[in-house]
Amino acid sequence: MAYTSSQEASRKPIVLHIGDPVKWNTDLYAKFSEDFTVVRPSTEERQRDEFMKGLREKRWGNFAAIFRPFWNTGGEMGRWDKELIPLIPTSCKIFASAGAGFDWADVDLLAARGIVYCNSAAASAESVADFALFLILATFRNLTWCTTAARSSAAEFKDCHTNAAAVSHNPRGHTLGIIGFGNIGFRIAQKAYRAFGMKIKYYDVVRKPAAQEAEVEAEFFSSLDAMLAISDCVVLATPASPDGKKLIVKERLRNIKWGSRFVNIARGSLVDDEAVADAVEEGRLVGVGLDVHDLEPNVNERLKRLREVTLTSHNAGGTLQTHIGFEELSMRNIDAVLKGREPLTPVNKHLLVTPVKHTL
Repeated sequence: MAYTSSQEASRKPIVLHIGDPVKWNTDLYAKFSEDFTVVRPSTEERQRDEFMKGLREKRWGNFAAIFRPFWNTGGEMGRWDKELIPLIPTSCKIFASAGAGFDWADVDLLAARGIVYCNSAAASAESVADFALFLILATFRNLTWCTTAARSSAAEFKDCHTNAAAVSHNPRGHTLGIIGFGNIGFRIAQKAYRAFGMKIKYYDVVRKPAAQEAEVEAEFFSSLDAMLAISDCVVLATPASPDGKKLIVKERLRNIKWGSRFVNIARGSLVDDEAVADAVEEGRLVGVGLDVHDLEPNVNERLKRLREVTLTSHNAGGTLQTHIGFEELSMRNIDAVLKGREPLTPVNKHLLVTPVKHTL
């Protein structure tokens, strides 16, 4: 939808809605549309060249917010980078999006423009944590072997029934090392601690409050390699690196405890899949669960062949409740900032030079 002069006359802040229409929170969206002038570029207008042209022409006016309620649409223009971000009007105060990750937007550059970026990790924490528990259990109990054998021949069924027990373990009492102790990492810790009785260790750039640690008897590690060395299972639950560097590589895997397990529900770009395959084949890793992959939608061929490895299709956050939460949280973040309140789930607020408040 094109911006018009009549909308400018309304003097309501303009919200640029990229992606599909809101599907579930329709009552909230109706109120949202009363408070703000919502403009939504067509699919054709969201293609990178045309989108950049539209921004240069100020086709959608001096919008105050960018709203992306879905992770699978609204990204047609590609990464918000040093080529795209300078085209955003100076009137824009907030970019609120579905999804927990934010590697598709340079949040440092957005902050330099005075734009707070808000993700929706809080809306997906429950779904991702549940899925992480499945992958943790899969690595301890050889669930890929068990499920594929049951779908195969009688001989493979018998082989698995007879031999899987000797290499399967209860998670209870084992040490779970979590990389990243934000909303999702902490929720994984809560579930693993309460359901499996696991010992919680974590690595993060910032240590969490003592009360939060006490809730799951978590031990903080300032050294990632030191935590890897004592963990029976490691879960990666941290955002993608802003510099694009991988975190789990061959050199780092040399520090992981021999005979341990590895789960990734974060970002595939953080992990060297070939190095993980090497670690499985040499016996350093006896179980792996990967929901995300380096070259999605393509999955590493070596990992596909290993029965110690459970592979899923970036499904961890994929529930209806998550989608509903993405829509709602994105709208509530924009509503808060454009009405002069604090954002609910800011990612880069600490980098902002100027306040994010905007008076309606």
